[in-house]
Amino acid sequence: MDSVVPVAVVSVLVGALIAAAVFANYFRKRTSPVQSIAPPDALQKPAPKQSNPRKSHPKTLSHAAADKEANRRHHPLDINTLKGHGDSVTGICFSSDGRSLATACVDGVVRVFKLDDASSKSFKFLRINLPAGCHPTAVAFSDDASSLVVATEAFTGSSLYMYGEENSRATGDMKQQAKLPLPEIKWEHHKVHDKRAIITLVGTMATYGSADGSTIVASSSEGTDIKLWHGKTGKVLGSVDTNQLKNNMATISPNGRFVAAAAFTADVKIWEIVYSKDSSVKEISKVMQLKGHKSAVTWLCFSPNSEQIITASKDGSVRIWNINVRYHLDEDPKTLKVFPIPLHDSSGTTLHYDRLIISPDGKILAATHGSTLQWLSAETGQVLDTADRAHDGDITAIAWSPRTIQMGDKRALVLATSGFDKKVKLWATPPFNLS
Repeated sequence: MDSVVPVAVVSVLVGALIAAAVFANYFRKRTSPVQSIAPPDALQKPAPKQSNPRKSHPKTLSHAAADKEANRRHHPLDINTLKGHGDSVTGICFSSDGRSLATACVDGVVRVFKLDDASSKSFKFLRINLPAGCHPTAVAFSDDASSLVVATEAFTGSSLYMYGEENSRATGDMKQQAKLPLPEIKWEHHKVHDKRAIITLVGTMATYGSADGSTIVASSSEGTDIKLWHGKTGKVLGSVDTNQLKNNMATISPNGRFVAAAAFTADVKIWEIVYSKDSSVKEISKVMQLKGHKSAVTWLCFSPNSEQIITASKDGSVRIWNINVRYHLDEDPKTLKVFPIPLHDSSGTTLHYDRLIISPDGKILAATHGSTLQWLSAETGQVLDTADRAHDGDITAIAWSPRTIQMGDKRALVLATSGFDKKVKLWATPPFNLS
């Protein structure tokens, strides 16, 4: 019995020593990381209050959004974006006074924005809901901002609708928007190009010769035909055929004298609209052809004085032609200038312009390829500025304001572009020296 007591005491002492060693080792391991993170004097201070991770999450998201926005800074000439479209915007057009901009959207709605100030944070707009099943492809003002011609596409073919002002109706936010067209159909035509779609629609006030200033509208199909319409009445004034497999586009000279088309081949055909003494259209006759490009002409536009045509081709060049010639004496149009298109792909191959338009003062060419927008001097072809990604997707239409419009504390010419990204953007005119 006496021998059992010393053994038990020894066992207790050994157990106590082992336990003390274990606890000592545990506390060393626990304090060592703390001392390696914070110096001793820091440990004397109270630990900062931990923030709730869930509360800090929105702040993290706001920082991410800010960084994303910083990475997508606007181009210096990008002054505004017209919002509210539910799908791709396929066509745009300014009214003759430049204060209204109409847009055609795949969501089946035509919107007419009031541009009191191009730099405004928000814009009032008129919403025109088209007949069921119709998708607008292009728009053109007729006479003034109180009437609008809309080209639509449906399973049965393409149609034209002219919406005019209805004085007896004024509802909602339109009460303060005088001179804007209300959704009242004044005339309509269906299957205007059989079942082919209308790819371009343009209107101009005819002032040449005995014309009375009425608006003439030209619709170009994706086939080979082009039709002319009287803007106010919807009367068919005539039609022409390019006979070039398919049209790329067609337009009318600003004075209403000529019609020109860019089609599948390298040649551009030009027709003259002949007016009778009573201002009616007598005939439309082919008078000229532009020969010189080596590949298809993708787009063209008339100069503001209607005496020149600017063409863009897949051969990688832009040409300016003098069409103020005595064609009735077989005098041919002459090439005044040839500019190489200053766009190249990654392999160095020259690209072509999809669209081309000249400013109302005749000084600046605006051109697009895909989502790229360029401004060039119409005198030298010099690149004035480039927006590599003007839209998040291909640009579908471009239009210059026909007059200067308010932009903050000044007035300026404004360029509008639309795209597949559901946006319509307004751009300032790039500064440059003509001398």
